[in-house]
Amino acid sequence: MRAEKQFLISEVETHLKKSDYVILANFTKVTVADAFELRKRLAAEKAEFHVVKNSSLRVAAKALGLPSVDESLTGPTAIVVGGKNSAGVAKILKKFFEEKQKLAIKVGVMDKKLVSAADLAKIADLPSFEALRAQFLGLLTSNAAAFVRVLDAKVKKEQPAAPAA
Repeated sequence: MRAEKQFLISEVETHLKKSDYVILANFTKVTVADAFELRKRLAAEKAEFHVVKNSSLRVAAKALGLPSVDESLTGPTAIVVGGKNSAGVAKILKKFFEEKQKLAIKVGVMDKKLVSAADLAKIADLPSFEALRAQFLGLLTSNAAAFVRVLDAKVKKEQPAAPAA
């Protein structure tokens, strides 16, 4: 293998190792200014947008043991990697697509499992991690408060009211 190809493959491997997910996108209609804007938005989630060669991505993905994405490797391909909040990245990509109508999600890989573009859209529709955490805590505290109110009502019902002094 030529040194240039090996360099490109190792560069893609380096990108793929940055997170436990990778999202493949078709960037055909994306301009340089759009790519700059997308990279700026992704930086908030510490994610990166890279244009890669399909052949380099195919070899690097196979070397890292990722599921086969060969069917999605037609046309220009960019990868989005990095950061720990894959749902937040999916939200950014979905919003960017809705605003610009230029970027098309091909497929994603999360925890070494293939995820379709439709599933990524569903993940993007989920509330943020912080919102889910707040909803969960609210659920726990509301049940605990309701439980305490029931116990208090039971105690008040069984004990007669104390005479006024």
